[in-house]
Parts: sequence; C-alpha cells; structure tokens
Amino acid sequence: MFDKYKLKNAGIDVEPHEIFLDTLAHQKEEELGITEKRLEVPIKERIAHFLMAIFLILAISLFSKTFFLQIVEGKKLSNIAKNNKGSVTLIIPERGIIYDKNLKKLVSNSPAYDLVCDKRRFITSTPEVLLELDNISKETGVTVEDLKREIEGSSASKILVYENIPHEKLLILEAKINNLTGCEIQRNTIRNYLYGSPFSHLLGYTGRINKNELEDSVGYAVNDYIGKTGLEKSYEEYLRGKTGQLEYIKSAVGVDKGQKIDVEPEPGGNLVLNIDSDLQKIAYTALENGINAVGAKKGAVIAMDPRTGAVLALASYPSYDDNLFSAGISSVDYSKIQDDPYQPLFDRAISAQYPVGSTIKPFLAYGALEEKIISPEKKINDPGYIEIRSKYDPSVVYRFEGVKPHGLVDMREALAVSSNIYFYTIGGGYKDQQGLGPTRIKKYLDLFGWSQKTGIDLPGEFAGFVPTPEWKKKTKNESWWDGDTYNLSIGQSDLQVTPLHIAAAYCAIANGGTLYRPQVVNRVIKDLLTSTQPIYEFKPEAIRSNFLNQESLTVVREGMRDVVAKDYGSAYVLHDLPVSVAAKTGTAETGKAGYFNNWLSAFAPYDNPEIVLVITIEAVKGVRTATQPVAHDILSQYFNR
Repeated sequence: MFDKYKLKNAGIDVEPHEIFLDTLAHQKEEELGITEKRLEVPIKERIAHFLMAIFLILAISLFSKTFFLQIVEGKKLSNIAKNNKGSVTLIIPERGIIYDKNLKKLVSNSPAYDLVCDKRRFITSTPEVLLELDNISKETGVTVEDLKREIEGSSASKILVYENIPHEKLLILEAKINNLTGCEIQRNTIRNYLYGSPFSHLLGYTGRINKNELEDSVGYAVNDYIGKTGLEKSYEEYLRGKTGQLEYIKSAVGVDKGQKIDVEPEPGGNLVLNIDSDLQKIAYTALENGINAVGAKKGAVIAMDPRTGAVLALASYPSYDDNLFSAGISSVDYSKIQDDPYQPLFDRAISAQYPVGSTIKPFLAYGALEEKIISPEKKINDPGYIEIRSKYDPSVVYRFEGVKPHGLVDMREALAVSSNIYFYTIGGGYKDQQGLGPTRIKKYLDLFGWSQKTGIDLPGEFAGFVPTPEWKKKTKNESWWDGDTYNLSIGQSDLQVTPLHIAAAYCAIANGGTLYRPQVVNRVIKDLLTSTQPIYEFKPEAIRSNFLNQESLTVVREGMRDVVAKDYGSAYVLHDLPVSVAAKTGTAETGKAGYFNNWLSAFAPYDNPEIVLVITIEAVKGVRTATQPVAHDILSQYFNR
C-alpha cells in the first residue's frame, strides 16, 4: 500500500547534498515533459551567494545593534533603568554646605517645591488622559502642547512640570494634588550664595540637571540640581550625598495603599575651604577699585600659602551673581551675561592665558646662575636698547628696546629695576655674553610647571605653553630667530600661561624649592560638631621638591627684595607695609597698540613667607603702575587686621 509513495528511479543516483523543491521541480518537469520521475534541482551558485550575503548582513546588523546597546549606550540605558524603577520615587538629599577656613558659611540651602508627573500615566491619548492634562495645564499655567512635548521628549519616567512653585500656588496645588493623577509635589533645595560676585567663579553654581547629565548619572531625579561650575561641580560627589527611595504601594488593581521609605537619604558632606573669606572680599574689592582707577575692564587676583599650596583667595573680574543661576536664570538675565563683551562667566585666574612680561625674569636669572653663564656680580650696560645686525644682510639692524636706560646693572639691580636689556643679554646672548637660548629657557620654565596644568581642584584650568623652535617650525613653518629668544626672555613671544601658573611658581621661590599643587578645599566634614574628624582631608601635595639650588635662589630672592626695598625698585610703593615684601612687576604688550597687561607678583614676610600674591590687570592704557596699588591695599589689610 506504500508503493505509491515511493520515489521512482529515473536512472540517476541521488547525492546527499541534493535538494528537492516542489515549485522548482514542477517547473523542471514541465520543461522536460516528464512526470513522477526523480528530479534533481540544484540551487544556482549566485542564489546561494545572495542568500549567504543576506544572512551575513542580518548577523552583522544584529551584532552591531547589540554592541551599541551594551557597550556604547550601556551605561546610559542602565542609568535610565535605575532611575525609572517602578513606582519608586527618589528622595533628594540635603546638599552639603560650604565654609571658609574659619568655618564662616559661604553657601546655604533654602527649601523649594516642584510638581513632578509620571509620563507613563499620559502616554495614551484617551479622553481621561487628555482631561487630566488639561487639569494640570490649568493649575500650572503650562500649555497642553508643552506638556505633550515634554512627555514625548523625555527618556525618564518622570517629567518636571512646574519648578520652584511660589508659596501661594503651592497651597493651591497641595489642596488639589489628589485630582492630578500621576503627579506629586516633591521637596527640593535651592542654593543661596551668601556673598555673590566675589565668590562666584570660585564656588560656581548648581542648576537643574539636563537630559544628558540625567542619562549619565545614577541616583538623580528629573527635578534634581547638579553642580555646573566651580567647586559645586568639582566636588559634586561629596556635596551631593546619597539619594533615598520612597516606594508607593498599590494593590493588584492599582488602588493606593500608602507609601514607605525603603532607603533613607544621606545628606551631602560639607566642604571646609582653605579660602579666607575676608581676604577674598578684600582682594576682589581692591582689584575692582584698581581696574576702575586705570579705566580697564578685566583682571584677576590669586593668593596662596607658599608653605602648603593652599589657595587663600582667588578672584576674577568682572564677575556675576551666582544666585541668578541657582533658582533658574531668566532668558533676559542670561542673555545679558552671555552678551557682555567682558565675559563675566570666564574665570581669568585659572583659564586666561597671557604673556607674563617681566614676571618671567626671576626664573631666567635662576637659570643663568645654574648654567653658570654669568656671575650675579657681573655688570651689563643698559643704554635702553640693543641692536642686532642681520646675519644675512649686514645693512639691516634690529633694535630691541627697554623702557628706559639703567646704565650698568648686576643681576640683583637688573631684577630691581626690571632691565629688559640685561635679560635680553642673558636670555639670547649679546656681544661677548652667552645667553641661555630657547631650549634652556624652556627647561627652567618647565621646572616651575609652566607647560602643564597645576592640578588645582577647580574645573576649567588651562595648561601653560612655552614656545620652542621646533613648535614654530611645525605650526608656522617659520624659523626661530634671535628676536624670538629676546622676546621670550622678557615674557613676550608666544608664551601663554595663567595667573595660577605664576602664583604656583612664585610659591616655590618663596618657600625655598617646593612646587605645590594649588588646593582650594581643605577637608570634607559631616557637620560642624564632628569637624575634628573629617570624612576626607586633603594633605599638601608637592609636585616637585628640593629642586632649587639655594645659593642661586638666594640671589634671586635678594633681587626681588630690592624691587621693594630700594628706592629705585619698580615696586618701591610697597616698602611701607607692616612686613617686609619681595616682589616682581611686569608689563606685557597686547595686540592693541599702547595697551599693556600689568602684573605684580609678591611674597611676604620676606624671611618667613606666609602669602604669595599675584595680580594681573588686562589692557591698561600706557605703561603705568596699575597693580601696585592693588597689592598695597590687599597686603596692608591682610597684615593689619
């Protein structure tokens, strides 16, 4: 009975790899005019290749998508998932307070309230959901269209509908919150910056967490605040604290059964700074007055303790009020700040790169002594200029000028009067006097950290830059000339460093040979009652120690002391302060003719320094002593209080 199911032999052997397809078989039978015969219908080679290609494309696509989701987007999706867990609401912890070195409060918290809704409740467009959206709109003033846009654009399960609810509106919403299904009022905190502009660049500010930050962070709610700039940003991990979890309990049919706290929130740690808030205010006010007195617009001040690298004051001018950002800045106020040509948001103390003028000279003097190319007693004539005849065309003479003639000066006198001619000579060489040259100049500037970041615990620091012949050839396709070395020797050329670099380097001169990493925060504490046992304490960190020859350093320090102590010194105005001061002034050309960046670096007391002060004022019209009155004001108040 099974004979009819047998395959009739057509006289052709069947191989194991042969494939029988009904459709193709019928087509072949019709072509050959045969029926009920064994039929071999092999797939054409190009069809096999085509199928294989499709398979490979699908496999690669699936693998690529898996790789993208797991590796590229893995952290982001994981964070979204953790922040979206069921009906658990994150409890925002109390943010840590910031104190100065004397435990004077610089930042406080104020309560705030936000209306947050669960977007999953509003995904569908049923009449009930649309009615609820309309109710939310009426109570908050947010249009239904904006609500829909926020729901569609949010990757988080919760959306912030109404932030920083005014007190009168809060009372109304609390009474009607049960009618706003899927919404809740959440408590939050807003930062109050108690002293405004003098501290803004230093402290920074917090702001509402944005979409990218929310996706990249664990334990943050959609209505959370996060550090955006300054210490608020760099110490976010400590200030933030640990988020709590509040679980809403429902029955199987969705009836509310109450709530419980699964995880208690932990408040953030409190920062105790090295900053002296009184000195910070003194420095900012003195800088502002000094800038206004000379008709300038921009500048910076840094004060450091050379014994530890602690930052005692750090101010940039112009500044802004960080309180404008903490509660949500208006578009008008933001545009006003953004469009200000003097860039009040820019921290000049750590981010502005300048040629430093004559403040470079103590470091060149030290290098010349160490390389033994000159004795500190050797006198060089300063007629107010040097002239260099071109090697290629003797009829061409290049003239490099000083501010005024100083006659015969040795190294200490050259530092005191800031003789450009002396430092042209020991930097680039002149007549029978050998110079350091660009390679050795860079060697000693790098020794003091001028080609790298200092490592300060603030965001946005810029690295320094010391030009070389190799760099010039590579980037400009130009040769390095003697004039480049002369310009570099007096802090001009393409040299670019920040005021912070200068302050850290002068600390090494003041303390006898330790280059410290500048440190703003001293310790993190749980609260004032337990401040003697910090959560974390930042010890002084030396980048380089014992790297200076004391004999050479003594000559440099004595020259800097003469800058103030001798009546011919360029900072003699500081001689009447209650302590002995060593200093170095500087004037650097800008791209605008007749305008100069004015510098002053100082340390005091001379025999046992406890403060290094660096001041710069940008674009001062004419060669004048713009920074010395500022330094006098700051140091006078600091040592007299």
